[in-house]
Amino acid sequence: MAQLKNIHPGEVLQEEFLEPMGITAYRLSKDIAIPQTRVSQILKGNRRITADTALRLSKYFGTSAKFWLGLQDDFDLEEEGRAKQEELKAIPSLKNAA
Repeated sequence: MAQLKNIHPGEVLQEEFLEPMGITAYRLSKDIAIPQTRVSQILKGNRRITADTALRLSKYFGTSAKFWLGLQDDFDLEEEGRAKQEELKAIPSLKNAA
């Protein structure tokens, strides 16, 4: 079975918030007082959403900071799991040992 694409939080930001609301990356960066390069890198999937950025996005969009950090954590866990798939398979599980 084919795996689904792992969606970066920047893609969610772009497609679920910026585009529907008609907000540019430039306006977002100015409104939440972060460098435009940070927003651009997040949107391209080249940068993580940090706690600082999550707090700013949550205030701006009326979401929770945990929403943004949760998206980032989910993305990171999926990426790491795929990258370490074989290594993780070799680790015994205590759950099955009993």
